[in-house]
Amino acid sequence: MISFELNDTLRGIREMLHFVAEQEVRPLTLQADREHGFPSDFLRKVKEMGISMGALSKAPEIEEEGGEPGRKKKSKTANRISAIACEELAWGDGSFLLTLPGPGLGGPPVQFMGTPEQKERFLGLFAKDSEPRFGAYGLTEPGAGSDVAAIRTSARKAADGAWVLNGTKCYITNGARADWVVIFASVDLTQGRNAHRAFVVERGTPGFRVGKIEEKMGLRASETAELVLEDCHVPAANLLGGEAYYESKQGFLGAMKTFDTTRPMIAAMAVGIGRAALERATDHCQRAGVFRSRTLLATQMALRLAKARRHLEVARLLTWRACWMADEGLGNAREASMSKAYAATAALEATAAAVDSMGAAGCAGDALVEKWFRDIKVFDIFEGTGQIQRVVIAKRLLEGLKSF
Repeated sequence: MISFELNDTLRGIREMLHFVAEQEVRPLTLQADREHGFPSDFLRKVKEMGISMGALSKAPEIEEEGGEPGRKKKSKTANRISAIACEELAWGDGSFLLTLPGPGLGGPPVQFMGTPEQKERFLGLFAKDSEPRFGAYGLTEPGAGSDVAAIRTSARKAADGAWVLNGTKCYITNGARADWVVIFASVDLTQGRNAHRAFVVERGTPGFRVGKIEEKMGLRASETAELVLEDCHVPAANLLGGEAYYESKQGFLGAMKTFDTTRPMIAAMAVGIGRAALERATDHCQRAGVFRSRTLLATQMALRLAKARRHLEVARLLTWRACWMADEGLGNAREASMSKAYAATAALEATAAAVDSMGAAGCAGDALVEKWFRDIKVFDIFEGTGQIQRVVIAKRLLEGLKSF
């Protein structure tokens, strides 16, 4: 049965990560926003502390109830831990979380689709040394965002057995600094999603280059890049899963399964940012004596902040449910979309209420709430827009209606 109570292990993880967010990340957030990145020595320090995207998704070992004393087993909490980590670290700074060393969004497809050799080769890279290393995920294209089945990047087999990729990917988090990127391409553009294949393209591969680095409204400390493939020769060993994997037309499903894991994490990040904004706004209003007045405006603002907090609590519960289902091995596509769609809207509501309640202080260029207000907008866009999430939810709810 699903439980929303945190055990001692999970509470300890949350408290430790909150301490890091408060003491290490928060003091750097405005500087990183202005300079479009966190210092390399800080990222190295973070990795040495054991904080990386890979480490945050590992389930701890717990003593088995009713078993032999001292016998340990893996708890089924990996996705729940990731959600807790995402919320706390995003409370510090959402850009920081996206900049954490590790495989990033490229990790789930390698884990889901890769052969044992590929998992060891590509995921093992991040444990090699203390240098920050990054992976990335390349699906979105200039003409294929929400409709990922419409990607135009092509893949054809060369005479030497390698694959030749041509196309452009855009809005790729950590794309320029990544050691490798999971690139989705089509072996037959007329076959839609059934022809999708996933390749691990390593930095330095001939024909693979970085295009422009995006200038963004929010999350400016996170690198977002364009990637260009021009007759890019990728070894056959870098086809995720090997050719046999795609005989059952699994390429597109591999991409979608990644989203079932990552969308709740985006939701958790949104909750963290919204929570940070509400806490700061509430503290400001209390110090300014806003709530001591009995004016209609003060009452309305108090009710607005309370409503936003209520919606964030609902968003967290939706997120934890989606994570619990994933940890239990249950299909969670609908629940993942629900959490992502609801949390993005709730966090936008929270940051807007924070800015309005603080007045001029909330709009100042050096105010954290102003940054959070800019940051949160993209959460309704990346990892599938809010509109797409609602389509997914409707299809899952009405899947018995063939006309839908």
